[in-house]
Amino acid sequence: MSDLFSQPMVDTTSQTPGSALPPIPAKRYFTIGEVSDLCGVKAHVLRYWEQEFTQLKPLKRRGNRRYYQHHEVLLVRRIRELLYDQGYTIHGARNQLSHPGHNGNGAAPVPVSSAQSDLRVALGEIIDLLRI
Repeated sequence: MSDLFSQPMVDTTSQTPGSALPPIPAKRYFTIGEVSDLCGVKAHVLRYWEQEFTQLKPLKRRGNRRYYQHHEVLLVRRIRELLYDQGYTIHGARNQLSHPGHNGNGAAPVPVSSAQSDLRVALGEIIDLLRI
């Protein structure tokens, strides 16, 4: 395996403060071993996640060798964050990735404008007056 830290260009935008994960080198393709090291996940877990998350589709060449691209390494890190750090189940993480704005209570959050909130206050006052 090649030395991951000897690459001249490094992408640090995907690393969160306080994260123990190493920065992702500026390479086009990563082997499963490299992704395992970059994301802190064992290779057999990555192969399992490929079955569970349809978005994770590494290129397969030369005897089914897997080659992950940069965006897939970021996806693996996101899956890891959802499962390990935020405590999601596989099913919950899958839903979170396919519906990013979904908050888990059956409805996606809807931004409320000031006119809508003013209307709610006025309706609340009318309801209070009708109760008297």
